[in-house]
Amino acid sequence: MPKTTGSRQIRTRKKASVSPLRVIPLGGLHEIGKNTCVFEYEDELILVDSGLAFPTDAMHGVNIVLPDVEYLKENAHKIQGAIVTHGHEDHIGGFPYHLKQFDIPVIYGPRLAMALLGGKLEEAGVLDRTELKTVQPRDVVKLGKHFSFEFIRNTHSMADSFSLAVTTPVGVVIFTGDFKFDHTPVDGERFDLQKLAEYGEKGVLCLFSDSTNAETPGFCPSERSVYPNLDRIFAEAKGRLLVTTFASSVHRVNMILELADKNDRYVAVLGRSMLNVISHARNLGYIKCEDRLFKPIQEACNLPDEKVLILTTGSQGEPLAALSRIARGEHRQIKVRAGDTVVFSANPIPGNTLAVVDTIDRLMMQGANVVYGRHRGIHVSGHGCQEDQKLMLALTRPKFFVPVHGEHRMLVQHAKTAQNMGVPAANILVVDNGDVVELTADSIRLGDRVRSGIELVDSSHSGTVHQRVLEERQQLAEDGVVTVGVSIDLEGKLFAQPEVHVRGVASLVDRERLNNETIATLESVLKERWSHYARKDDGRVEVDWAGLQAHFERNLQRAIRRELRCEPLLVLLLQTPPQDASPSMPQSSANGSGNGSVRPGRRRTRSTARVAS
Repeated sequence: MPKTTGSRQIRTRKKASVSPLRVIPLGGLHEIGKNTCVFEYEDELILVDSGLAFPTDAMHGVNIVLPDVEYLKENAHKIQGAIVTHGHEDHIGGFPYHLKQFDIPVIYGPRLAMALLGGKLEEAGVLDRTELKTVQPRDVVKLGKHFSFEFIRNTHSMADSFSLAVTTPVGVVIFTGDFKFDHTPVDGERFDLQKLAEYGEKGVLCLFSDSTNAETPGFCPSERSVYPNLDRIFAEAKGRLLVTTFASSVHRVNMILELADKNDRYVAVLGRSMLNVISHARNLGYIKCEDRLFKPIQEACNLPDEKVLILTTGSQGEPLAALSRIARGEHRQIKVRAGDTVVFSANPIPGNTLAVVDTIDRLMMQGANVVYGRHRGIHVSGHGCQEDQKLMLALTRPKFFVPVHGEHRMLVQHAKTAQNMGVPAANILVVDNGDVVELTADSIRLGDRVRSGIELVDSSHSGTVHQRVLEERQQLAEDGVVTVGVSIDLEGKLFAQPEVHVRGVASLVDRERLNNETIATLESVLKERWSHYARKDDGRVEVDWAGLQAHFERNLQRAIRRELRCEPLLVLLLQTPPQDASPSMPQSSANGSGNGSVRPGRRRTRSTARVAS
């Protein structure tokens, strides 16, 4: 087991004579997705990948999860450029959002990834904030004074994928990106084992390696292995075929299109991301098929069932994806009917299982034959298993090792594999997002942490969702909301009967009793505490309305909790007279009239309030 506890530091055996290389993962560790890593040396900083992740069920209203990039914003003047390993969303999806906050002079990456990224940046209106440059296998890119990157062709579930050899002042670092060793790749582009071995022979200082399948024994099967199983299913299907897979799995999509042609079926494509990837992949030659194969969905609906294959997004049960809407009966053009065969050529990503199962159930209830599951042999991972990881270690022979891209247990298992391959435990670090790995020619250790975390983006895409907002949404989902409208005059009396509204509360509500309890609580506070918050000055009454509001909130929360036996979100609307009103002439009413302004209230415990004055 590698040393990761205690001081969380591996001491140097020899004091470094040069500055250390700092490698800082901001995303992708102890999780799946939002892979983002920083390479920093003295006054230069390079960003390697910038990905996103998808929200959990508890993140209500959130569409996208991004890494916290405050460290990049603070050091924007150091950024020399960015490197992209491949075009999956969890490696490029963050760029459109981050470029709104800071510039990146140039981004280098594979042709397919740059084509996809270019469309995203244009749509987000930030294409002018960087320059996109494509690379070929074995291209060497120099960034700044201290870094050069060689792009080493690897094999993955997405076409045009690379590992990186990073030459720095302290030595060569291999950054694998996502990989597996596929010896029969669909596109014929084989892993460049020779180049990896060359670096291993010369000497690799540190290996940062993909850990996603570190718990799975053996080699990851070739992408080509799913072809005969899909072929058999397609041949046996009597009615329409609906096939879903990851839109970015270009090799899988290419095979599905080949099999559609082989089985004399026309293809209708549903889903914006699927259409986008197929378009770019065809333009770049990664997908080869004739135009005649494709039919618009309206035309496909009029063809005989045995002539139709619908290729769609939604393999992860995403609520807005085409297949999910079809399963719910909400799609405008496609309705499931008996005799349809639906093929899930993908396994659920951790966290998506319930959504996928729900989609499958809904399709079955409408009469579809649904083909899914690992035992059907219609999906293989794009990430190497234990034997792939051993081969990577054997080829590169690193002095130091850091497992990346995976949940904690995966990182720990990968570290054990490295030890079994001869890397000393003292030379291995298991790190988390925000940890700083400091490397010299003779040492590896943890430096001071930098800020890390997550940023949440909702459907407005106008900004991030703050943690307070997320907590309020969760509270609304669990316990509902109680709104209390209160009007107070300058003598500390209730100007009108309070209005109490209850929404989404599961328990039975005795509204009359709740109203009476609310009135009693408010009157009690005013009787006991009004003199504390109000004072007269030259005939005018000055009131600390914010303090009074906070006191109301605390007491109302306790009263509501007693009555409802739950903790709903409390929204307190406090109506007060205008500043120039005399005590005998209140100017506001409980229905919200009056000439005051609205100012935000304070959040207390699990409540929120807005004060109208």
